[in-house]
Amino acid sequence: MCEQRRIKLFRNGRYQVVRIPMEFELPGDEAIMRRDGDRLVIEPARKRGLLALLKTMKPLKKGLPAIDDPVPTPKIC
Repeated sequence: MCEQRRIKLFRNGRYQVVRIPMEFELPGDEAIMRRDGDRLVIEPARKRGLLALLKTMKPLKKGLPAIDDPVPTPKIC
């Protein structure tokens, strides 16, 4: 059986807020919320794609080395 706990809902301005107890904490700082009938499902947000990863990377201090890569000649059978 799934672990359960009764919690309180409260208002913060125009938002209805729920505090997530420590034993139900999700990793990271973002989550996805969706409706499933009359239930709300909150799950960890997946890590972002390649573009988001590339944006976090710093440029190389040195350039890439030159590579001797001549165009292959086609073989005739």
